Amino acid sequence: MTRDSIQVQYPVLEHSESIANIGIKKQAVTVANGITIQDAFSNKNNSMFIIIDNTGEAKSALTVKAGTAYPNSMLGNITIELPVGVSAIQVQDLSRFEKSDGSIDLDFATGFTGTIYAIAKWAGVRPVEE
Repeated sequence: MTRDSIQVQYPVLEHSESIANIGIKKQAVTVANGITIQDAFSNKNNSMFIIIDNTGEAKSALTVKAGTAYPNSMLGNITIELPVGVSAIQVQDLSRFEKSDGSIDLDFATGFTGTIYAIAKWAGVRPVEE
């Protein structure tokens, strides 16, 4: 299966670093492809949120796939319910789901319709973008 791919979206800080803003780009989900979030764990600070908008008329399900980078991936996949509307999912056990390239794979239940995006804050100091 060739997965659709999204990037984690990070805030752009203003010059005093008192305000940060993220211009959100949503990706429509193609259930047959699933989603890979590239560089999902480069922030390494548990700040990543996966935002899913279930635009269907019934609840659905999301499977967060076990990774390949660390031994605790043997704990396996986790499937969670997606109610109708918007869900914000925070992944706490990064190493369980991280693949060797730093990405994470997600699968959606048959019949799911909606969009996805991922956001996070930076774990360290970085230059202010203008």
